[in-house]
Amino acid sequence: MKLGKMKSVVASLFVGGALCGNALAGETLFSNYVYAVAPAGEYGKLWAFSRDNSYSGVTLLNFTVSDKGSIVTEKPQQEKVSDTLTAVQDGIFEDDLAERRRIPAVYAGSKLGLLLPMVAMNNDDRYLQPAGYFSIRDLRNIVEYPVDVPSAADALEKPMQYAMSGFAYDSTKQRLWIARGALGVMVHDMSGKNGAKDTTFVLNATSGELEEFKKDSELDLKKNPEIFDVRLHPKTGDLWLATAQGVWVKSSSGLKNVSESLKSSRVTGLWMGGEPLQIIAETNSKKDDNINGGLWRLYGEKAKDFSKVDFLDTAGKVQKKDIYDESDYTVGDVAFIGKTAFVLVRAVGSRMISGYLKLDSLGAHAWEQDDDGKNQWLYGYETGATDRKMTIMSMCTFPLSKNRVGLAIATEGNGVSVSADSGKTWSVILNRAKLDNNLGSVRMVPSVIAPGDGDSDVSLVSYKVGRESKVTIEVFSYDMRKVRTIVKDAVRNADPSRSSNPKEDFWDGRDDHGKDCTMGVYYVRVKDNHGHIGWGKVMTLGGNFR
Repeated sequence: MKLGKMKSVVASLFVGGALCGNALAGETLFSNYVYAVAPAGEYGKLWAFSRDNSYSGVTLLNFTVSDKGSIVTEKPQQEKVSDTLTAVQDGIFEDDLAERRRIPAVYAGSKLGLLLPMVAMNNDDRYLQPAGYFSIRDLRNIVEYPVDVPSAADALEKPMQYAMSGFAYDSTKQRLWIARGALGVMVHDMSGKNGAKDTTFVLNATSGELEEFKKDSELDLKKNPEIFDVRLHPKTGDLWLATAQGVWVKSSSGLKNVSESLKSSRVTGLWMGGEPLQIIAETNSKKDDNINGGLWRLYGEKAKDFSKVDFLDTAGKVQKKDIYDESDYTVGDVAFIGKTAFVLVRAVGSRMISGYLKLDSLGAHAWEQDDDGKNQWLYGYETGATDRKMTIMSMCTFPLSKNRVGLAIATEGNGVSVSADSGKTWSVILNRAKLDNNLGSVRMVPSVIAPGDGDSDVSLVSYKVGRESKVTIEVFSYDMRKVRTIVKDAVRNADPSRSSNPKEDFWDGRDDHGKDCTMGVYYVRVKDNHGHIGWGKVMTLGGNFR
């Protein structure tokens, strides 16, 4: 049995028992496994899309912020999408190609709301079949919009080659542009009197035109290169296309390839924003087993063409090596605040390497150099963006208040982090059951761990004390034999939601000698120096995945 299915089966055994709580009762998020965040069009509101082993759902978070920048979550709302559909395709980690390693999440105004790709199960019960897109106006109006696939797509090696990988809404012309990879770009035109109309176009790189792709048309990816992303220029309104043959721009004067630097490159993503305006481009290709990637930028109005982003060490020295390509990074999202671009990246082949680069006018700066002289480029867990080492999946800015821009990141397993000060400090928003004071309840998150799988290999001991306490946390086998002391007499403060220290109060499935405990259920005891004791349960699948 595969690991994912094993964990699903084990988790299902404990539903309603001590190991698994109600995912919606008194919770903040639909699930802590959040794969996309996006603005919701109002001050203090943020969309978050989650998927766990059983269901997918969306949460509308509502924040208020004090004058000093502290963030409070108020009245979050959740809703589940159809059981057989999701926005998170199953290849998001295992795929090497950048356009399939992220989830485009775009707020397109009140008429369309939050836009996300929609993926269905294939014959192998895996979410790898593009099915259309979600249009989420509010939690009572989650529209599942199916899109037809022409018979010509049957010739493609994988259905994900025509997955939706970019959205751009032209509110003036009431047109939604959707990048569909091998199937070019689809236009959802809502300007007509007789209702919306969908038309698919492919790029003719020879004639420099967008040609309608009809039902009896055939695919020719050399003549009609794939289109991976679409963006509307915030100042001119021109349509920008990221394609397998460079960056193309559709304006009132026609369609043309606008970059000599990227003319023959496989451009997989475009992002625009900031002041002065930055246009970030990502290139990504694979030959044999080699991944080739590049991070490019147009900075300001005077820039004539894209140039590679420089990487500077802590002394401000530009690195000769191509750090981005050497690290096998792919872009997950880009967020802009003023002159700074926050570029979220993940490394191909390593589920746990993720974080964001900070770009200014000079390039990407290392935030630290360790004792071995190695530069640290990625902001994330080490810089306080998350309080547990989890994969960062998505990032965005949103209007937190009238005078304050919020920065949000989504993590696979640790909910959402939000910053009110451009990433200097963060508040973590989690899906967690109500905990009682004085160790009245202890919750293990997650309740089933698979040590060494790089995903759910540790479990957080979640508890609350009513006043400052010295806490001891111990793990016992099913026959009540002590196998591990996690912390002893550690000082923990009273907190309205959780007193745990996520960097210390967790179990990795090992005993006091560093050996993996055998598969089974274990009890976790938390006691303080005031005579209070709380118990939790967790199951480990053993060390078979190390």
